[in-house]
Amino acid sequence: MDFKTSFSGIFESLMTREPLFLSKEVLRHSYTPDELPHRHNEIRQLAMILSSVLRNEESSNILIYGKSGTGKTIVSRFICSELESTGQKLNIPVKTAYINCEITDTQYRVLQNLAETFGERVPFTGWPTDKVYRTFLSSIDQQKQCVVIILDEVDRLVQKSGDDIIYNLTRINSELKHARVSIIGISNDLKFKDYLDARVQSSLSEEVVVFKPYDARQLEDILNQRAELAFKPGAVDEYVIPLCAAFAAREHGDARKALDLLRVSGEIAERESATRVQERHVRMAKDRIEADSIVEAVRTLPTQSKILLYAIILLTEQKHRNITTGDVYDTYSRLCKKAGLDILTQRRVSDLLSELDLLGIVNSTVVSKGRYGRTRQIHLMVPLVGIRLVVEDDIRLKGLSTFQPAQRRL
Repeated sequence: MDFKTSFSGIFESLMTREPLFLSKEVLRHSYTPDELPHRHNEIRQLAMILSSVLRNEESSNILIYGKSGTGKTIVSRFICSELESTGQKLNIPVKTAYINCEITDTQYRVLQNLAETFGERVPFTGWPTDKVYRTFLSSIDQQKQCVVIILDEVDRLVQKSGDDIIYNLTRINSELKHARVSIIGISNDLKFKDYLDARVQSSLSEEVVVFKPYDARQLEDILNQRAELAFKPGAVDEYVIPLCAAFAAREHGDARKALDLLRVSGEIAERESATRVQERHVRMAKDRIEADSIVEAVRTLPTQSKILLYAIILLTEQKHRNITTGDVYDTYSRLCKKAGLDILTQRRVSDLLSELDLLGIVNSTVVSKGRYGRTRQIHLMVPLVGIRLVVEDDIRLKGLSTFQPAQRRL
């Protein structure tokens, strides 16, 4: 049997398998459910603040804090949708705009996005920023209306591009004759305001809403709600959802991770032609998601961090049991010379090591050397071979695959 004959009709055979899912989209982050369990207090709090919009009054700006997967974005979008809907019923013009600042991460792009939301055509680049700002201002001030702007991951925007955009938006009402603007900033970083200049903090005059992490029981409720819509009746074993919730609760109560676990568990079970999603599928999904997230974290590291990680990989391959910061810095420096890159100071390299530790890629432990002082011992916490291939895939590090670190003296 030839190759083509062997695989003829492969998709037809796959389509005859009995699916476990009714709607996989229900488990994706982009889905907005009709009910938001365990966020009623936060919804009421936001509604109280924004209700002044429906009285044609200027609303306070809002800063929403909380770790990833605690419902900040979905609640904000839900409450703004309700605000627009109520405005229509009361014949009060209300318009909301959502900006993901992880993607739209410069002042120009934020203003361009906002201007286009209100019907203006602005080129992706090329205009002076002030012209884009004036275009946006003009677009919203053509009628009496209330505008609510959601800046999701606003800390990313400020860290990359500064706080001028926040300052301009918080002072925009002084330049408007008809419209009124309110800002909702969403941040994972409780120290976000520390990044802002004093003048920006003063003009922000915000109210703060904090989203606490979900606990395991709350995550179970969220997953049970979604599972009813996502899976066929009886397709999920009774222990699957509690296990997904328990794993996600360890990760600071991240509902997104819980949903990902349940979805990937179902995908694995379906590919096995299993009749139900079982605990073992959850454990397999957990391993797969963790491996994927580590690979993505390494792939997106800055070049200097990749070279530093490569130094640790090479030293680990040499069977160095106790890799110290001195060993790492020596190998890192030689790698930089070979690659033609600048060598950072030991202090800066120490900071990069701390960042790798925070990501869970390495483990860094401070040990005492007696009268010789203290040093850090570095241990690689990810699979050696797979991560080496990811690092070497960076075009700037292609020529380093034959590099050998110096042999440690006995």
